[in-house]
Amino acid sequence: MITYLYWFTIFAIIIALLVFLGHKIDQWKYAFITAGLVFIIGWTAYYFHFQQIFVKKYGGVMSVVVPNGQHHIAATWKDENLWVENYDPKTNTCHFNEYSKGNLLQGQVVIKNCNPLMPQK
Repeated sequence: MITYLYWFTIFAIIIALLVFLGHKIDQWKYAFITAGLVFIIGWTAYYFHFQQIFVKKYGGVMSVVVPNGQHHIAATWKDENLWVENYDPKTNTCHFNEYSKGNLLQGQVVIKNCNPLMPQK
């Protein structure tokens, strides 16, 4: 819910800028430039700072895709970063992947000969 509120606020600011600068002052060039800057700054702030904070603390929205051929086992938070454990039956390894803010510093731990209690085919 907080994620939707954040984006609603960003788009409300953009619309207010377009109405005020574009319509009232008749400076459409500056209105579009300023609105574009607000959108870029809002998106950058969300992606690199707010996304995981919103999800962890306020029930925001975030998606993580499990790689093809792997099975999801668990997910946990360490500080502000999400760690996801997946199992790859082809290589018999478990992969712990870190999803940090903006995915800049991603850690990965690979456990070889990992055999979680998974149904065997």
